[in-house]
Amino acid sequence: MKIVVSGASGFLGKALVRALRADGHDVVRLVRRDVRAPDEISWNPARHELDPARLSDVDAVVHLSGAGVGDRRWTASYKRTILDSRVDSTRTIASALAAADPRPRVLLSSSGINFYGDTGDRTVDEASPPGTGFFAEVCTAWEAATRAAEDADVRVVHLRTSPVLAERGGLIGRAALLFKVGLGGRLGSGRQYVPWISLRDYLDVVRFLLVTDAVRGPVNVTAPEPATNAEFTRELAAALHRPAVLPVPAFALRIALGDFADEAVLSGVRALPTVLLEHGYQFHDRDLRSGLRWALGSDR
Repeated sequence: MKIVVSGASGFLGKALVRALRADGHDVVRLVRRDVRAPDEISWNPARHELDPARLSDVDAVVHLSGAGVGDRRWTASYKRTILDSRVDSTRTIASALAAADPRPRVLLSSSGINFYGDTGDRTVDEASPPGTGFFAEVCTAWEAATRAAEDADVRVVHLRTSPVLAERGGLIGRAALLFKVGLGGRLGSGRQYVPWISLRDYLDVVRFLLVTDAVRGPVNVTAPEPATNAEFTRELAAALHRPAVLPVPAFALRIALGDFADEAVLSGVRALPTVLLEHGYQFHDRDLRSGLRWALGSDR
């Protein structure tokens, strides 16, 4: 297949490009500068600029672009950047796909598992309504921005992705460093659910969805067994052979992280991957211990 990937310079994008090329696919990256190599297409999502003709010989697009949510403190301006970077880029790709002739068959468009807001102990799946809060509003607008592609009969899948477990980057990166120096501990009450997926499952889910024509719409890209923050803390400490003795109180997280603390650290999402399971996807890592052992290299 010929596959275009946006966000190819990010943590997930780099891993996905490597995996797809290893599978023998022809992968082309969207770049926000002048083209420097044959495997690049230039675009400017802020100005809604992407030449549809460059997509006319493409089979699929995997769209991962968006400003990092934990990269800066959440000022009103940066929250707008988070929203606009997702909506503008998605709308640009969807419009170009609709105008391409012939059109790519499928668009896998990134979204977030925080679509459901803070669910507490309640389980949610793809049939559940959106929640409340900034992240939920961003995800709702993000997914709606694919409308032009859907109206043009492109198969659109919304990847409601959980934090990803990998040795470098993703959910483990910063947490592992704290544990290695003896500063790890549960966050807040520890009762909030932490949805997660291992990097190897994330990559295989994308591969699976590229070729599973029966799937369209939202897909929870998350492992079947979400864990609480306390469970995640305990399992990560055990995997790293380090103590988990310094819980971080909620007020300290709010002082340090601002709104991000309530939206992404102290709240939780108990989401299940119902669509993937119903369509026969087989997880490598169903439980957190397995996912952490793989991510940290114990099972490789």
